[in-house]
Amino acid sequence: MWSLLFPVHSAGCVAMQPEKCHPLLPLLAETSTLYPMLNHVVVNPDRFKVQILYTQIDRRQDNMVEFTHYQFGLDESRYFYPASTVKLPVSLLALQWLEQQNLPGITRDTIMLSDSNRAAQTTALADVTAEHKLPSVGHYIKKILLVSDNDAYNRLYELLGQDYINSQLKHKGLTNTVINHRLSLPLAEEEQRQYNPVRFVDADNRTVLSLPARNSVKRYVNQPAPLLGKAHIANGELVPEPMDFSQKNRFSIVDYNGVLKRIFFPQVFSAEQQFNISQQNRDFIMRYMGLVPSANRYPNYDVNEFPDNYAKFLLVGGQAEPIPGHFKIFDKTGWAYGHAIDGAYIVDTEHNVEFLLVAVIYANENDTLNDDNYQLDEIAKPFMRQLGQLIYQHELQRQRSIAPDLSDLNK
Repeated sequence: MWSLLFPVHSAGCVAMQPEKCHPLLPLLAETSTLYPMLNHVVVNPDRFKVQILYTQIDRRQDNMVEFTHYQFGLDESRYFYPASTVKLPVSLLALQWLEQQNLPGITRDTIMLSDSNRAAQTTALADVTAEHKLPSVGHYIKKILLVSDNDAYNRLYELLGQDYINSQLKHKGLTNTVINHRLSLPLAEEEQRQYNPVRFVDADNRTVLSLPARNSVKRYVNQPAPLLGKAHIANGELVPEPMDFSQKNRFSIVDYNGVLKRIFFPQVFSAEQQFNISQQNRDFIMRYMGLVPSANRYPNYDVNEFPDNYAKFLLVGGQAEPIPGHFKIFDKTGWAYGHAIDGAYIVDTEHNVEFLLVAVIYANENDTLNDDNYQLDEIAKPFMRQLGQLIYQHELQRQRSIAPDLSDLNK
């Protein structure tokens, strides 16, 4: 066994095109009265470990786009826990993997049954939230993008395995990302490298494709070991030391921005750097990134439990409220260990506004991890909401030589 280490050393615009990347601080400096929580966070950047990457989008005559980036606190070498945001690239890779099988009868809607061959593993042979009560890659992705379902992500992780996930991301140029564990399943590191047997079957329960139990020999490790917090809870006890995240997932701000671009603007990348999925599957991903939970039938979600803005922080986060129809927010949020992250392609079809925004904040006043004493509602969500509002108001005033045609996003 050997470890594949992932050191990262780049800060600010070094990770982007320097000539197309500028400080965001001059715009953020105007926040003191209209956006008090945003201002509170911006004037205390070390306390909140905030990183922001805002991307302006300008259209050209040849239907290509140009990006101009503005960053605050951007530092690829500074680790944060990405929580559920890693579910987005894994969903894309699951669709890519399906298409690469090139087998008749294998689509995102094919029944996918997860078996078990180890005590730490569980089976998934049914899904009561699906129309026909059976799981599939497509149904798992719906659950991931609508309400950030952890088990759905774990099933795709088990299907693909660490080797496929990490090698594919690196091949596409997403080199500051490491995905090495399931979510909400505190298994030993060795168990995270063991993957369930999986069967794809047709409507008559005939096997179309069968995968045996598999494992990864390589260990995908963050180096140098990221240490967070001044203390953490382990096995119910307070440990007065930082928590080691070297064997945890990583998904950097710049890579997150890159994943969003590959979804919504794949034409700016080479074929090798794109997610190799059909337009139909890309439309599927976009649809469910932008859909509110209660608008879906299978799975069905109660609007009282999962309001429109349940998993949307930027621009509309906070108290439960409907999202105006002219706003389209295609995003994936995450929150864990005091971190709140959101990355979004935000569109106003009424005013022809579009931009990308990715941000992370660490809202953990006692700097103790695993104690579930975080300030998601008090600090993180208001910060995200006000950040999105500030950038949106700026975009409303920004002059564009060519107005974008966003009519397709009204579908």
